[in-house]
Amino acid sequence: MLHKTVKSLLAAALCAAALSGAHAQTVKVGSTPTAVPFNFLDPKTNTLQGVMIDIANAVGKQAGFAVEVTPIPFASLVPALQTGKIDIIASAFAKTPQRAEVVDFTQLVVEYGEALIVPAKDQTDYKSIADLKGKTVGVQIGTLYVEPLKSAPGLKEVKMYETMSDLVRDVALGRLDAAFGDGPVISYQVRTQGVRNVRYVESYQPSMPTNIALAVRKGDAERARQLDAAIDALRQDGTIAAIMKKWGVSR
Repeated sequence: MLHKTVKSLLAAALCAAALSGAHAQTVKVGSTPTAVPFNFLDPKTNTLQGVMIDIANAVGKQAGFAVEVTPIPFASLVPALQTGKIDIIASAFAKTPQRAEVVDFTQLVVEYGEALIVPAKDQTDYKSIADLKGKTVGVQIGTLYVEPLKSAPGLKEVKMYETMSDLVRDVALGRLDAAFGDGPVISYQVRTQGVRNVRYVESYQPSMPTNIALAVRKGDAERARQLDAAIDALRQDGTIAAIMKKWGVSR
């Protein structure tokens, strides 16, 4: 009798676990496919990979929900969140006062500064934006660097680009005198990937700090608290540090 009771209890437990797994919540995460190493489309697997993808998956596992990642252009991230197409933004998406008016952010996950690239033939040791007087510079649409560059005195022109890859290409082709972008993204593309005819300006001193966090719909305090708790746990157990190291991103 005892043996049968134990078997019945075990079967019930397994059934409950199966039902729990079957009904695990799926959370839709939006991320851009063009910001190596934070988030990019891997042509070998046709899936999004990178720092923020790994963090989103780790947060989901810690918080107990399944993650479904959707590639979305940078400028469409906020509209996709607001209309319910996605539930979380996990991308190279900076936490700013302006964005905090339309989305709610978690605690910070990654912090870094901007970087500068120029054509390889230009060997000037630029240190600041002021050193680029009279130059045509490029920047990606929707990034933190757009407004500071537009208001910087002395620049000849600020050109807008959809992707970082387009920026790097036009610097290499001499269509731009310089370009700005997220430090780790530019470093990965230009130094790690060895892009021809483009130089990463080592002497440049970043002046526009970027603070990356996950974002949720405005007023979704419960989800923000859930994500914050998961981020705390992942930081304490070393998971976030391991992800940064995996992708060669220093804080």
